[in-house]
Amino acid sequence: MSDQPPLLLRQHRPFLAFWLARVCTASGFQMLTVAIGWHLYQLTGNVLDLGLVGLVEFAPRVLFMLHTGHVADRYDRRRVAALCQSAQALIALALVIGSSTDNVSRELIFILAFLLGSTRSFEMPATQALLPNVVPSALFPRAVAASASAMQSATIVAPAVGGFLYAFGSTWVYGPTVLLYVTACLLTLSLKVRPQRPQQGRASLDSLLAGIRFIRSRPDILGAISLDLFAVLLGGATALLPVFAKDILLTGPWGLGLLRSAPAVGALLMSLWLARFPVERNVGRVMFTAVGIFGVATIAFGLSTSFWFSLAVLAVLGAADMISMVIRGAFVQLETPDEMRGRVSAVNGLFIGASNQLGEFESGLTAHWFGTAPAVVLGGVGTLLVTGVWIKLFPTLAGRDHMHTRAR
Repeated sequence: MSDQPPLLLRQHRPFLAFWLARVCTASGFQMLTVAIGWHLYQLTGNVLDLGLVGLVEFAPRVLFMLHTGHVADRYDRRRVAALCQSAQALIALALVIGSSTDNVSRELIFILAFLLGSTRSFEMPATQALLPNVVPSALFPRAVAASASAMQSATIVAPAVGGFLYAFGSTWVYGPTVLLYVTACLLTLSLKVRPQRPQQGRASLDSLLAGIRFIRSRPDILGAISLDLFAVLLGGATALLPVFAKDILLTGPWGLGLLRSAPAVGALLMSLWLARFPVERNVGRVMFTAVGIFGVATIAFGLSTSFWFSLAVLAVLGAADMISMVIRGAFVQLETPDEMRGRVSAVNGLFIGASNQLGEFESGLTAHWFGTAPAVVLGGVGTLLVTGVWIKLFPTLAGRDHMHTRAR
């Protein structure tokens, strides 16, 4: 019987369309990220700008957080996600036009990064809340891992492809991203899903804040998403990869693409393992151990001057992060009522965005103050400290045995 759920998931056509749409959006975003980072560093040569672009992309998640979740709960999540994907295609098209006419500036990159962050802030809660409407609850933990494998598959291939194509010119990267986002939009609109239970009534401050109140009332959920926030906020080093590639490991855009792909290699392998053998016991202990390994791998990367060793520890880092992400993602969605999933996903998305985009700003700032390698090492140490503190602050999460599913 243990082989049956994966078989059913592979045969589930709506999930396959959802999975392919995730591959397209993730590929487009990863290719844009590699190209924008290298393009910006070529224009300014300022490591702080690499952190600032992450901060600019993160800002919309704070500005629109309450409204993004309400939109996902109030309106058809497929249409919300598809509209965001079409807007992202237009952003990529603007970069195509700017690059082909040699009119890409630092200011234009920051403006488009803000617009990209705005569309993603609405897309993320809609997409996350959509998955439980695509697959039955019995398949959901495996679907989370399989969906994550889509993201990581794209994150492996797309940065390397983006770095390779950038050697021929930035337009060669921005152009294909337009097609990827358009394809994702069409796939999303084609999804056949179970009807969602829309939120009733007009948006009010009380309804907008409901997601925050729900998370505060669930210590395990609060502990899990805040652990990810602070661990990745301190330990994230992706914003500094252009500096490592160019100045420390002495590789070009192609090497940068491989460095960005390396965490996804480990994450993909781990997500495939978890889709086949999900974590069913000692989930709290497993999650905290994974975050600790993430911190150790971050320290090792900061100390490395070998390109191949750097690739290896980044792969370990990605595998550890995937374990934490799958455990967190599964029980957050399963323990949230369908009519609130958009708002809870918006808050969760804010935490994820803070750990990623705000973490990029933190990395750029500390690298500006202390140097690139010391900043990464200090971040890894900070991740280990956060892990220890969170075990004390959230003992029930650390001792959590099963991934309990909310009764429906």
